[in-house]
Amino acid sequence: MRWWSLANFVSNAGTWMQLTVQNLLVLQITGSAAATGLSLSVQAAPGLLMGVAGGAAVDRWPRKATAAVSQALLGAVAFTTALLVAFDQLGLGVLMGLAAVTGLVATVDGPACALLGNDLVRTEDVPSAIGVGSLVHNAGRLVGAGLGGATVAFLGTAAAYAANGLSFLFVTAVIPFLRPLRAAAPAAPRAPRTGRRRGEGRRARGAEGMTVREGLVFFARRPRLLGLAVITGVSSVFGRNYSLTLAVLVTGPLAGGAGAFGTVSTALAVGGIVGAVLGARLRRPSVRLVGVLAAAGGLLQAAAGLSPSLAVLVVLVLPMAVVESLSDTAGTTVLQTDPPPRLRGRVLGVWGSVRTVWALAGPPALGLLMEVAGARGALVAGGLLIAAVVTAGYAAHTRRAPFPVPVPAAAPALAARPAAALGTAA
Repeated sequence: MRWWSLANFVSNAGTWMQLTVQNLLVLQITGSAAATGLSLSVQAAPGLLMGVAGGAAVDRWPRKATAAVSQALLGAVAFTTALLVAFDQLGLGVLMGLAAVTGLVATVDGPACALLGNDLVRTEDVPSAIGVGSLVHNAGRLVGAGLGGATVAFLGTAAAYAANGLSFLFVTAVIPFLRPLRAAAPAAPRAPRTGRRRGEGRRARGAEGMTVREGLVFFARRPRLLGLAVITGVSSVFGRNYSLTLAVLVTGPLAGGAGAFGTVSTALAVGGIVGAVLGARLRRPSVRLVGVLAAAGGLLQAAAGLSPSLAVLVVLVLPMAVVESLSDTAGTTVLQTDPPPRLRGRVLGVWGSVRTVWALAGPPALGLLMEVAGARGALVAGGLLIAAVVTAGYAAHTRRAPFPVPVPAAAPALAARPAAALGTAA
């Protein structure tokens, strides 16, 4: 697990180095901000269309091999981009094609790497492993963004892509030496053909096969996952696009500059790291905990929108980032541990498709809200909306919860029987 965490730190730092320069590269090639947004949408599109299929592939194929191959492919794309940039052969069409390939490979790489990390620890330590992964992600983001700017300044754009390619190769080299404590659930064998009726054969193959539909049905029929999707979706659309909302708040009403926004961004990163450290101590997080933390983050966001000065904003942003990082870690733990092992890849695939919808819908929705209400109004309204949705969901869940049925006093023998004998579910 230590080697895997180190590999992910290196990979995250390389990825953020590339992301730091990618938008600048598109602007350099096209001179169009619209083209920059289009490149991000092209990279995200495969997650929307192929996320579920990617998760099914992770459930079907050996996990270590799948993660190693996907990392190697992402490294190849990064090296290809670096060479094209170095020789001044990268046009907009080729860039869009490479972005689409990256997004397609990521539909398999994301769930494969996430579940491989969980396989390296005991079942009771999975929440802690997810917290460590969140910590590594935030630390890699902080380091990678800084290294990206320095790399471009001294070595050029191509060097940032090459460094990201090397980071993927490092992960690929580490994976064969990992020793999972428990193997991923293997694909169930197909039932042999017998003299059964045609309908029975189809039902048997449906129960034993590894179909995409099975993951969709499980997700749709699981209230915990649907509740988690609603909480995370509302938070993502109205509460997590701080590179947009806080940037406008700092440079507008608070009359700050790039340096001031850098201070706020640093506070967000530090809060994310602290929240990840605390999240690693969660043992059995629930959807209710995710909702409470999301609501707290929304209220802190609303307060941040009313900040009279930059100093007050930094003071509020730090705990806001802490509770939101805790909420993310708790939600990821629920998502990766709630489904049975044989379905986890497909459930993560469904989640990837849903998350892509949020990523595409969030910036336009916030942009429209800021046009109407301004940066302060968008932060306040968005934060209060998150808290209201969580509160309404909790109230609706409480009303639907069944009341316990008392055991009649005249049936002592039945009352004395254990729950397992009565066939009740915990």
